[in-house]
Amino acid sequence: MWSLKKPSAERVSAFLAQQSRYPYSYREVGCSRSETPAGYDLDHNRIPLGAGRAVFETACAAVRRWRMFPGGWTEIHPGDTPIEAGQAVALLVRAFGLWRLNACRIVYVIDEAGPACRFGFAYGTLPGHVERGEERFTIEWGPDDLVWYDIRAFSRPRHWLVRLGYPLARRLQQRFVRESQAAMRRMIELATPPPPGPQPRQPPARLG
Repeated sequence: MWSLKKPSAERVSAFLAQQSRYPYSYREVGCSRSETPAGYDLDHNRIPLGAGRAVFETACAAVRRWRMFPGGWTEIHPGDTPIEAGQAVALLVRAFGLWRLNACRIVYVIDEAGPACRFGFAYGTLPGHVERGEERFTIEWGPDDLVWYDIRAFSRPRHWLVRLGYPLARRLQQRFVRESQAAMRRMIELATPPPPGPQPRQPPARLG
């Protein structure tokens, strides 16, 4: 769904209610776990966020609130959708002077504890999305204490406008990755207390 004006909340809700009844728009449901289906573009990007439990928990909380989506030109509706398999969301995107509504559904959730902890989820496209495919967002905390933000996606154009403007669509996907990574780093920075400042010098003790 394309529009010159930002869709109203009522229009977004009606769009999502309709899309929620449909199956996924691709056959390879769940393949974002490890496989690369033929005929799709694969994008796999990961960055370190820091180290330690506090960083891991902060990053997981950001993913649970959909805070990895860049502000200003992307919006998730409803914004408080729980991270649960089967939950559908509308993704509102503004690019090249147009508003675009897309629909996705969460395919699976990852919540692993052990020597390597992982939390995240993957969502897949519904018929109201201009692409076909799946995208996975995960936070990983390994035995080396490092915390990573990992995005893995396979996709291909569905809408004829996206096929026509394929290079621009790929640039937009790359922009999303960069800004999503920056958003996650900001979440960690905001949650990290600043280092203590220099302590005031104490006057020397008087002798005698």
